[in-house]
Amino acid sequence: MPTLGDIMHSDVFNAEPGTSVAEVAKIMVKRRLGSVLVTRGEVLVGIFTERDVLRAAAAAADLSTSPLSSWMTKDPETGTPDLDAEEAAQIMLSRGFRHLPVCDGNRVAGIVSLRDVLATRIGRSR
Repeated sequence: MPTLGDIMHSDVFNAEPGTSVAEVAKIMVKRRLGSVLVTRGEVLVGIFTERDVLRAAAAAADLSTSPLSSWMTKDPETGTPDLDAEEAAQIMLSRGFRHLPVCDGNRVAGIVSLRDVLATRIGRSR
């Protein structure tokens, strides 16, 4: 089974915690992203996903002024590049999330989605 380092996307979109939900949502749609890593400098402080956009919209928040920090998952669980993809799938499925940041020490190295991990099990390329 491959490791996260083998399958992760290293071209990760990051945004600062004060960035508005609307600004990030536009980029997510344009780039077809399911999640954004929220960083303060180079430090990972959260993850913002398409589910968070829906929660903010359902709460009737003003998305043009509401910051990511109000809706993101703070201090998200992370994996390491040497983590087995099978273990990553078990973590994501058991904890109910679909995106896992990959960190090498304190540095964000990439991100994997549940789709990426499951594709390795059935032999599809991403």
